[in-house]
This record gives sequence, C-alpha cells and structure tokens, in this order.
Amino acid sequence: MNLVTGATGILGSHVVLKLLKQKQAVLASRQKTSSVEPLQKLLALHFENWKPVFDQITWIELDVRDIYAIEAALDGVERVYHCAGLVSFHSAQRQKMFEVNEQGTKNMVDACLTKPGIRFCHVSSIATVNNLDYKLALNETVFWKTSGKESDYALSKYNAEREVWRGMEEGLKAVIVNPGVILAPMFWQQSSSRLFHSAYRGNGFYTQGTAAYVLAEDVAEIMLRLIDEERFGERYILIENNYTFKEFMGFIQSVFHPQRSLIGVSKLLLRFVSIFENFFAFIKGTEPILTKALIHSAFNQQSFSNQKVLNDLNFDFVKTKECVEEICKMHLKEALSKKTGE
Repeated sequence: MNLVTGATGILGSHVVLKLLKQKQAVLASRQKTSSVEPLQKLLALHFENWKPVFDQITWIELDVRDIYAIEAALDGVERVYHCAGLVSFHSAQRQKMFEVNEQGTKNMVDACLTKPGIRFCHVSSIATVNNLDYKLALNETVFWKTSGKESDYALSKYNAEREVWRGMEEGLKAVIVNPGVILAPMFWQQSSSRLFHSAYRGNGFYTQGTAAYVLAEDVAEIMLRLIDEERFGERYILIENNYTFKEFMGFIQSVFHPQRSLIGVSKLLLRFVSIFENFFAFIKGTEPILTKALIHSAFNQQSFSNQKVLNDLNFDFVKTKECVEEICKMHLKEALSKKTGE
C-alpha cells in the first residue's frame, strides 16, 4: 500500500495518478475542506473512463499535526510519499505553516520509524537550497546559509528537511526531492498554477528575476523511481531548466495574448506598491501579498543545477516551453467551455 499525503494538491495528485497508472494500491490523505475535483479532472485527461479509476483510491482525512492519526494510517503501508505542506507568505499563517511543514514532517518521520521497512519520499523545496554567496548554479552539495532574506516558507521547509535527515540517521529509508516551480493544468487556484489564471486575465508584468521550473508529472515519476531504485540517503534538485521571468511570461503570453507586450517592473516600484498595499491591508484588516521575502524572490537571479538527477536516473524532462503552452491551451479550452455553458 502507498500512502500519499496532500493527495489533493498539485504534486500529490500527480503521484496518485502515477500510482494508479501502475495499478498500485493508493491510500490518499486529504483535509476535510480539500476538493477532489482537480484530481478528478486530471484523471479525466489520462483515462477515458476515469470514474472507476478514481473509485480505486482509499481516502482518509489526516492532519499531519496528529502523530497518533499518522501511526494508525500507516498500518499496512509500505511506501509513503509525503507531499502535504502549506505554502504561504502571510504572517498570519506563519505559525500554522511551521506546524504543518516542520512539526508535521517530524510526526511523519517519527511514525515511520516505528514501522520497520517503510520507504519514505519527502517533498521539500528548491527554497531550501539556499546560499546567496554561491555564484555558480546551486546544487545538492550547497549547504544552507542564512542571509535574513529567506521567507518563513523556506525556513519551515528547511527545518522539515532537517527532520528527514535526522530520521535517516536513525535508520529511515528515505529520499528527499527539491522541486522548482511546479507546473500543471487543472489546478488554477493552487500555488504556481495561479500564474496561468492571472496571465489569462491580463497580467503581463515581469521582474528581472530568474526561477527554475518543472512539470508536476515529471516530479511524480522521479519520486516513484527514486523509491523503486532505493536511492535512500540522498536528495535531488528537480528542475527542467532556469528561465528569466520575462522568458517564462513570454511563453504564457504567446498563447493567451500574443499581440500584447510584456511590461517590466522595477524593484523600486514594487516597494512603493508594497507600502500602499500594506496601508490598505491594515485598514481592511487583511494580509498584504507583497512581502519583503516575495519581492526579494522576484529579483533573485540565482540558478540551479539538475545534473545529479540527470546522471543518476538519465531522466528526460519535458521542456518548460512545451508544457507551458500545453497548459495554456487547456486553460483556454476550459474557459471557452465555461463561456459556452453560460
């Protein structure tokens, strides 16, 4: 049996998809308020008759902050794909984010250590490969170096990763993956997929930063392979390549709004916008979006290396430009379908 935490998220859903394609048993965890609709749409893309496939999934409601619930869920489980996590840049979510990402991972590790033989794949983040003084492409040998510019999300994922390393020292058969910006269709309101929805609605702005991207399906496939090939005690940066935000937005714009020009935004302008946004957020009692960490990330030009996974698995990543164009076409098709339905 395979346990997939965070099974309704972008990556968790793709891990479930890969396991179902291999006809493996899936125990999928979700939160009470999580919607399974994006996963259903994803299955519909890959199976002509997707409903019987969906019905093969065994669902449980699991809060990773509850170690006793985790221990109960692990009965009969041989492999764990820990995809659950909270991504937020809002200060109001800080405590919960550390509880879910750090303490939740600690609970998963401790529970797995009581079940000899379990194999564990932990989804960390490329944000934990952090060292602003490193001038070459960042790789798995680069150690974390605090600069004070890290987001709370990066800190929570770094602490979570340390719990997995601690578990490996205590005998846990585990491997860590550090994906870049994960791309996928059908999850328009989740994480990085919001970029597509925002661009479709007219956002054509970019900053002078750089980011590394990867297709969700590629990450899921690699996760299964790493467990199958027992690459334990390792971590892998999972990216197709690095692209400037201008290049990436250009891929999207070429499908959504080919006649429009992209508009560059300076750091100074974002700081001014941040001041006004913070003021109005204070008046309205809401959380601002443009945090210092987010602005720093928007102009960070460090790149990452995927050489280790290329060497160890000889993996052939789907090109970012190709998958972005395909995702945009799916978004257009779905938007047209909604308009036609109206």
